[in-house]
Amino acid sequence: MNKNKNVFLNGLIDLAQSRLGSKIVYKTDEFFAPAKRIINPWPPVFKEGVFDKHGKWMDGWETKRKRNKGHDYLILKLGRPGKIHKVDIDTSYFNGNQPSKVSLDACFSKKRLPNKNSKWVKILKKKSTKPNSHHFFNIKNKSIFTHIKLNIYPDGGVARIRIYGEMKINKKFGKKITNLTSVLNGATPIACNNEHFGRAENILAPGLGKNMGDGWETRRSRGKNFDWLILKCATAGKINKIQIDTHHFKGNYPDKCSVQAAYLDSRISSKSIVNKSKNWKLLLNKVKLHAHKKHNFNNKLMKNKKINYIRINIYPDGGISRIRVLGKAE
Repeated sequence: MNKNKNVFLNGLIDLAQSRLGSKIVYKTDEFFAPAKRIINPWPPVFKEGVFDKHGKWMDGWETKRKRNKGHDYLILKLGRPGKIHKVDIDTSYFNGNQPSKVSLDACFSKKRLPNKNSKWVKILKKKSTKPNSHHFFNIKNKSIFTHIKLNIYPDGGVARIRIYGEMKINKKFGKKITNLTSVLNGATPIACNNEHFGRAENILAPGLGKNMGDGWETRRSRGKNFDWLILKCATAGKINKIQIDTHHFKGNYPDKCSVQAAYLDSRISSKSIVNKSKNWKLLLNKVKLHAHKKHNFNNKLMKNKKINYIRINIYPDGGISRIRVLGKAE
């Protein structure tokens, strides 16, 4: 990734990720590799020379070779209903065993598995695939959906599917202390300058990170640089405490970090947010970080200030598993 090119996430998250409660509720076949792997939040890997009772171990969903008419498909129930903006159908490490083509259908259903009366709509027509590649497609239908059907023609393997969109959130926060940077509450990533080893949205996930891949990690910086990430809070609020969690990051945690914050009109563009963010007020002064540890800091700089955006700066680079900004909704 070009270290000088900012990554604009525009408030979109992966609606298919298992951390939101998304599940595979039906599949026609999973002979070579189980369908549930296709929604793992971490990047796929290749294990040289590893075989199981069905054949070569593959990190994704892979069906047997079809010897009759038809095609394979799976049905994914999203953990939260949402509006889909774009998708990534990833065939990483599937080379010669990727599908010839793929397509997507979607529906809204209150059932775990949609029945024959459910109305499916085509959101992505048949598209050709390449081996060992990411396939990005924009989705024009902006209806709210609960289920996605991934069709593969006629068979084969897909490493991951990412469904980037906006969650439908109907939550009343009340006056209790809540995590304003939890994806489950509606927090979203806006932009970062780099996410080479770990995606920015991981930092918003619930619970402890499972491994280093389950966090935000940048490439190694060379020179007098630092990395940054901007998040939109689940709702505007006044902050009590900030927690920076470097769980699993032992030789690659940032040396220091700082946090800035602001209250902005929600209609402002991501590019404008990035341009203005360097001048935001400090929520947390630059502090020393340590390996594999939760760091808790009280808000002393913006006690009575309402904020809805934060920017975390890490010096000079490295990885953070989670950030939790605790406060009361306003």
